[in-house]
Amino acid sequence: MPGIALAQISIGISINIEPPALPVYVQPPCPQPNFMWTPGYWAWDGVGDYYWVPGTWVEAPQPGFLWTPGYWGWGDGGVYVFHGGYWGSQVGFYGGVNYGFGYGGGGFAGGEWRGGSFAYNTAVVSVNTTVIRTTYVNTTIVNQTTIINNTHTSFNGGPSGVAAKPTAQQAAFASQPHTPPTAAQTQHENVAKQDKSNFASANHGVPAHAAVARPATSVGELQHNAVTAKAAPGAKPYVARPAAAAKPAEAARPENKAPAPAAHTTPNKPAPAAHAQPAAKPAPAKTESAPRSEQPAAMKPAAKEPGPAMKAAAPKPAEKPAAPAAKPAAKPAPAAKPAAKPAPKEAEHHL
Repeated sequence: MPGIALAQISIGISINIEPPALPVYVQPPCPQPNFMWTPGYWAWDGVGDYYWVPGTWVEAPQPGFLWTPGYWGWGDGGVYVFHGGYWGSQVGFYGGVNYGFGYGGGGFAGGEWRGGSFAYNTAVVSVNTTVIRTTYVNTTIVNQTTIINNTHTSFNGGPSGVAAKPTAQQAAFASQPHTPPTAAQTQHENVAKQDKSNFASANHGVPAHAAVARPATSVGELQHNAVTAKAAPGAKPYVARPAAAAKPAEAARPENKAPAPAAHTTPNKPAPAAHAQPAAKPAPAKTESAPRSEQPAAMKPAAKEPGPAMKAAAPKPAEKPAAPAAKPAAKPAPAAKPAAKPAPKEAEHHL
């Protein structure tokens, strides 16, 4: 059996565009016994877009095998690396991504093998009870294996991914041999790629064909039998962007831009300048005298102008004081009116 490394190399893709969030959809009932649920996931088309591979029920390669979903993980150099899913005797690490339906982020709570038959935990999976009779209900294991992911993040690590690491048991299992996806799974993924409505650029993260009961063999079959997805609560329409890689850069940009705005705003903010230069407080005192010296400086030109032309300028200054003198004389008259006003006020107080 090929090892996990071989399984991952077969899908070994690394890109710098953040994967879309996981959509919300209803799980179709399991069609027949010993079929295992394989969650839907975002795959890369190799050109420049993600496309949704619908979740589906797949027959296990052999009794006792469980499916470990693939997942996107943040890698060195600011890229997302896809770790392919595989079959094995237990469920390994899948990035802590909560795919739902028993894959709550850690382990598997959707059922268990009992001899050569698989028993389904109907607390988290949907089955057709008319053809499947081996069922049970266990909510405790669901609570123990579920990682809360309200944002429906579809990748592990990085600035905004799921912060989960493999347990010692999962790390040990990773080095054991595993079985790659079956032929039906591979064909199902290829069919999903042919359906252009599955691409994130077309559906903005909400695929119309989210899940199907059996692996699709044609686009028509997929479109006819698949259930429709809904956007995660509070999720915004997906836009392709290197979000995780951009966050550090955006964090650095304000630091680089901070001095520039400060330089532009400093002239318009005298208060900050005063706080920034406590030693300049005497300077403001000097600046207060400076305006005073500026006012006399403005007056000096007036004094200099009469100096050079005393003959013509002398009468003009004399006429100017006379005019202001008349104005103050007119001003006392209005001043008398306020004087009359206080009188009524005093009368009112006396009343």
